[in-house]
Amino acid sequence: MTARAVSVPGAVFGTIGALAAFPLRLAAREVERQHGQLRRGITRRTTHIVFGRTLLAKAGLTRNGDAGIERRIAAERAAGRTLISENGFLRLLGLMKAPQASLSRQSLIEQSRLSGADLDLLSLFDAFEHDAEPYSFRDLILARKYAGLVAGGATWGAIARSVHRSGPVASLTAKSLNVGSQHGRPDAIYLEGGQSELDGQLLFDLGAAAQGDDTLEELFADAEAAEEGGDHDGAAALYQRCLAIDPTDAIAAFNRANCLRAGGRVAEAAHDYARAIKLDPAFVEAWFNLAGLMSEEGRDASARRHLQKAIALDSNYADPVFNLARLEFDAGNLVEARRNWVRYLELDAESEWAGVAAKGVQFVDMQLARTAV
Repeated sequence: MTARAVSVPGAVFGTIGALAAFPLRLAAREVERQHGQLRRGITRRTTHIVFGRTLLAKAGLTRNGDAGIERRIAAERAAGRTLISENGFLRLLGLMKAPQASLSRQSLIEQSRLSGADLDLLSLFDAFEHDAEPYSFRDLILARKYAGLVAGGATWGAIARSVHRSGPVASLTAKSLNVGSQHGRPDAIYLEGGQSELDGQLLFDLGAAAQGDDTLEELFADAEAAEEGGDHDGAAALYQRCLAIDPTDAIAAFNRANCLRAGGRVAEAAHDYARAIKLDPAFVEAWFNLAGLMSEEGRDASARRHLQKAIALDSNYADPVFNLARLEFDAGNLVEARRNWVRYLELDAESEWAGVAAKGVQFVDMQLARTAV
């Protein structure tokens, strides 16, 4: 992770996990004032992702939760999106001043012996003063402490969950941190002398939060977790609660439609896809998924119109191009099918679907050659 040159105007920010430091609605208002967009969740238009620190708390209560976060981070980074911590997001908006810094990422790694992977993960969840290079001298002190904790058996997730219990992260530079716990958890972190245990598993009291602060962000995060876990009915119900609080949330409508579709509730799914499109006419995934639903229902003309709209909105979106080619082929429109398969191969020349598209082009060429004869 390196220093970023990020400009808010024109950027589309998404969130993964509920934000701990500030309400999303206030952040969205400030981003809009600076001519950007902020939405819950991720779409194709998302250019920057803010990782909410509450994601850590939920991961700490599930088996292999941190591994799930790592996979999500790797996937979003591979997709070319810019990843930002909560504090990094505040600094980007000009709402938090960055402390003076001069150390590069590589220098911090070499001087602290903390691995680059752990450094990046801890940075993303604000375990340092900075979430990317340049880092400060205090960050170097913290990195050395964290490296010692990792050597003692602590994981990056346990450290990240723990450090925020002590107040400002920079205050830990003057304290001794150790691995171990009087409660029997070997990867918990505590201050020397046992006066203040920083138990990563207890960073957030999720039970109390669920009862006393049923926020929209928490509901959305719970809905995403239920959806990822395959509980489509439960996720749909949670997304419906999100929409009851914020009827303008196109992503919640879209996600609910996906869950309803997976649960076989076709008419309701179509309604929510249409709702997402009404709320955000440029929501290309909603056009594409509604086209798929129409195709499954045998409504080819409607599916064709929706696919064409998706392509018009995002000419580099390969999936609707492929599906339109297949739709045209099934309808006997071989020239149109070939044109779309050729376009698909311009967007994707290596996947399994590219092989299907190439064979489609070959087949159409053979048929047209026979017709010419």
